[in-house]
Amino acid sequence: VLNYYFEFLAKGAEEMETVTIAGLAGKDPVQCSLDVFICPDASLEDAKKEGPYDIIILPGGNLGAQNLPESASVKEILKEQENQKGLIATICAGPTALMAHEISFGSKVTTLPLAKDKMMNGSHYTYSENRVEKDGPRTSFEFVLTIVEALSSKEMAAQVKAPLVLKD
Repeated sequence: VLNYYFEFLAKGAEEMETVTIAGLAGKDPVQCSLDVFICPDASLEDAKKEGPYDIIILPGGNLGAQNLPESASVKEILKEQENQKGLIATICAGPTALMAHEISFGSKVTTLPLAKDKMMNGSHYTYSENRVEKDGPRTSFEFVLTIVEALSSKEMAAQVKAPLVLKD
């Protein structure tokens, strides 16, 4: 059972990659990449007070991934999570925030192909063409199943996957 988790939400985030969230700019509705508005569950400042967290999630969306690196609070939370060896999950262009905040240098990552050059600038990461890497999945279903496995077990991930009718 998860104790605590939250996900950052920045203007331009990818809707499909966002579920339970802490808004970077408070609890006001956030316009995402497909012009859908999502209301954060908490402000980032309130969410910071509730940690430590089992997992921190960074969604993609080009504009969203550009906004996350600009937040000092995001950096602070990611550094705390890294220091306590907590899980950090990213998807799509989300790993670019890790690079901007100097998180998990030396890790193997995968990203949206358009973000590959940005991630490899400075060679702080090992880039993978795999669809999922534990430090940086990029497809939504595989992303969620990797998180379920990391927080629970392979068996639980298989149970969640079964009704999804996904190709192996």
